[in-house]
Amino acid sequence: MNQASAQHILVRTEEESNNLKDKITVENFTEMAKQHSDCNSSQRGGHLGFFGPGQMLPEFDKAVWEAPLRTVFGPVKTQCGYHY
Repeated sequence: MNQASAQHILVRTEEESNNLKDKITVENFTEMAKQHSDCNSSQRGGHLGFFGPGQMLPEFDKAVWEAPLRTVFGPVKTQCGYHY
């Protein structure tokens, strides 16, 4: 079975998302997640662990499986907010 591992930063509003968009890089992602993410995963630098296709919210799941590896992408809007 295919597995992915991802990190994310979750913010609740489009305004917060826009404020972070140009500040997030691959190099600073872990620290940005710790400082800005509204998800419990922020304590782990946004690390979500390993998961298979269909185990995340559909919009996030699609983005994870289609985005190039080791890139920052987003925002991806879901019912929870905006994800990078």
